[in-house]
Amino acid sequence: MSFVVEATDGAARAGIVRTAHGEIRTPAFMPVGTKGTVKTLLPEEVAALGADVVLGNTYHLHFRPGEDVIEALGGLHAFTGWSGPILTDSGGFQVFSLRDTLAAVDDDGVTFRSVYDGSLERLTPEGVAEIQRRLGSDIAMCLDICPPANVSRHEHEEAVRRTQLWAERQVDAPRAEGQLRFGIAQGGTDPDLRRRSIEGIASLPFDGFALGGLAVGENREEMLDTVGWAAPAFPDDRPRYFMGLGDAEGILEVIARGVDMFDCVLPTRTARTGSALTARGRLNLRNARFARDPRPLEEGCGCPACGGGFSRAFVRHLLNQQEISGLRLLTLHNLWFTLRLTAGARDAISRGAFDAYRADAHASLAAGPEEETWQP
Repeated sequence: MSFVVEATDGAARAGIVRTAHGEIRTPAFMPVGTKGTVKTLLPEEVAALGADVVLGNTYHLHFRPGEDVIEALGGLHAFTGWSGPILTDSGGFQVFSLRDTLAAVDDDGVTFRSVYDGSLERLTPEGVAEIQRRLGSDIAMCLDICPPANVSRHEHEEAVRRTQLWAERQVDAPRAEGQLRFGIAQGGTDPDLRRRSIEGIASLPFDGFALGGLAVGENREEMLDTVGWAAPAFPDDRPRYFMGLGDAEGILEVIARGVDMFDCVLPTRTARTGSALTARGRLNLRNARFARDPRPLEEGCGCPACGGGFSRAFVRHLLNQQEISGLRLLTLHNLWFTLRLTAGARDAISRGAFDAYRADAHASLAAGPEEETWQP
């Protein structure tokens, strides 16, 4: 067994995913290291924040530096310096979200133009499996078709059909030693198509399952309604992964509906735009009202930025002077916040107190950040 459920509270679950490079405690947020690194941070810093697993991007790593280089240098773990579990996505989201680069899709695979040099490239299920085998990730995702929410039902239906066809070809493809493989269900928020996709993907011997094609432009309430019945439709004995979700409210809500894993660039990207995530919402540190504010980003926070004695005024100064240290401090803080939120949810599930934990977190976020201007 690669997954064990240790506690439940309603539909919410706390468990452990066992991989070749260690255990992943769930619910688990996965920081995104698109090109082999979480931007501005060292691997040991990411681990110290509480991350068990990071995500790498097959599309970008395939083009730069290439799986041949990474394999020759000992695989993704040795190449990047991250010793814990790594999940690699298939590259399908990049191909289908960059629709201007898409050339053709057929039952065998997808043809597109590289965002790096415009060259014509092709991905197939077997090809994606081989790239990830050579990368040596712990969890490899299947190639799927991820359309935006506003396409026609026919396009969603074709996405379901081809994703199933490709999954059937990829499930038994050669993989790295100990590598787990997850299948992905599509179907948007259409109940018939989503159920059809879940049934088809769940019939195959994958080590875990993902809900793809959500958080891609649909209404949030509609998305959560879909997760509410779709996540429990997967087998209970394997992990469930929501692809591309990272805001605090969303994390809490999908955990409540039975999701075990999730990833998103939101915490790190928000940091690079100059904002801090806190229990009472976002703080835009570029705002002039923080120019003389001696307080930490968040009172009581134990992250390296807050615990290190760095003030809001100093972080704002760094941002305005385009110093990389400002982006680093905000990235450290935002990942700490997100990972602590997830760890708190795990603890609450184990104590049978998740509903109260979720309600308290939502109430704090709804209150909003304090608006007073600091007067020294």
